[in-house]
Formats: sequence, C-alpha cells, structure tokens
Amino acid sequence: MRMTNEAAVMTSYGATDPPRTEEQLAAFFVQDGDDFVPRRVAQGPWGESVSGRVVGGILGRALERTAGDAEMQPTRLTVDLLRPTALKPVQVRAIVARQGRRIRLADAVLIQHDTVVARASALFLQRSEQPAGQVWSTPVQMPAAPTKPYPRDDSPIYLWSCGDYAGTPSLGTELTDWYSGGPKFAWVRESRPLVEGEPLTPFTRAALAGDVTSPLTHWGTNGLQFINADYTLTLSRLPEGPFIGLAALTHYSHGGVATGVATLLDDQGPIGSAVATALVEPGFTRPSGA
Repeated sequence: MRMTNEAAVMTSYGATDPPRTEEQLAAFFVQDGDDFVPRRVAQGPWGESVSGRVVGGILGRALERTAGDAEMQPTRLTVDLLRPTALKPVQVRAIVARQGRRIRLADAVLIQHDTVVARASALFLQRSEQPAGQVWSTPVQMPAAPTKPYPRDDSPIYLWSCGDYAGTPSLGTELTDWYSGGPKFAWVRESRPLVEGEPLTPFTRAALAGDVTSPLTHWGTNGLQFINADYTLTLSRLPEGPFIGLAALTHYSHGGVATGVATLLDDQGPIGSAVATALVEPGFTRPSGA
C-alpha cells in the first residue's frame, strides 16, 4: 500500500508475501570517500529531501563510531533538523566534546554544500551494577511484535500501526485505523542497511526508530498536520532483536506548536523514551479513502 506524505511509512502486510533479507534491499546511503550519497529510497514524506529519520540514523552512526565502546551505554541522542537535506552527497563530522571517567559527550554535524543542515549530540554513560530495589514507572501495555518480517513492497520503513479496540491494543492493518483518535502503537523493523555494506547496529536501529515518535504522537483524526523539528531519544539499554516498539504517551499542541512523547520497547520490555517537537504543516492533504 503506497500513500502520499507521512502515510507512506505506515504499511500493512500481506499473508503470502515472500520473506526478505536486508542484503536484498538497497541501502539508504552509498559511501564514496568522505561523501555519503543518498539513494532515492532515503527521501522523506515532505518533498525532495532526505527523511529526518535517515538523517538521524547517519548522525547516530557517526556518534557511535566516534564515541562508542563496550563499556559505555549510549543514553541520549538529540537530533536537530536545521534545514532540509537534499538528495545530494553529504559529509558527516563527529568529535568527542567531553571525556570524563564515567561520562562521554559527542557532537556531530551533517554538512551539505558547506552548510550544516543537521546536527546531533549523544551522551554515553559507563555501565555498572544495577542497584537492588524497585522504582515506580508508568506501566505500558503494548501489542506483541508481528511474527511476519516484511510487508509486500519496498517501503523504506516497515511499520505496523495499532489502535485501541475495546480497550485492548491490537494490530491495525489499514490506514483508517490511524484516524480513529485512539492511542497509537507501532513496531518498527528496518528493511534495509543505512550504509551499503554495513550491518545495522542496535544503536543505529534505535536512532532511526526515534524519529517515528513524531507521526506516532502527532497523528490525529485529520491525519498528520505537524512536521517535526527535532527528536530526542533516551535509552537505558540497547534494543535486542530486529523490532523496536513505540507506544505514544502524550501529545500537547497549542498555536501550531506540538510536543509528543513515546515509550520505546523491544520484545523484552521498555528500554527508554523519545520526545519530538513539531510545528504545523499547512500543506497536509488527507490521502483519499482514509
């Protein structure tokens, strides 16, 4: 099911589709020296530009390669989408901004035509023994992850939308489920590598999934009328397995400005949260038949 604007990432899946592997699908980027050349599949829903989640993914990759190691947990990633990123070569620069005994902070920028079009920062904290006892947290009820790996087309993201039916979260396979006005849940499984020839790391998967917070929390009865300006991802641990779940918690908006929060999960349970800020996008057109 192909749709226009942000609805293009919300695909149902067929019962008889053949299984796919990441190697069978083209990567978002091809590396050429210091350049990363985006393929057409990297295009986002808001015109001739690279998707914000792909921007976050390539910045997260650079931060992990610059500052990550086995002893440090990547705990926070903040991505600022400063300008549209054209479907042209980009360069990524990353540095360690602060190195402490238990804390490491790294910064990265995405450069196109000698202009910074996006930036990101990441916080890494040293892992240690978990203290005894329990700390209260809001419980999250999440539908089980789908067992089928791929839908029928080559959409850049495979996302299963969910709705609230009789009080029980369950999978929704039609776009109309997203117009119900009820709670939103999603399981995301990346369909392709970020950079050709490289497997996706758990942190890169999380960086890509974090941007889904915006459509998940800002989608309403009239569709998606907000376009995100940034997102922040927090992780208490790295995700395990190919699926990352998101459960929308809050949406608040006034005067055309919105903020939304979602819990992130894998099949073992919650692993962190994400927040996305956004501003109204007057050009939204509700897909026909939705």
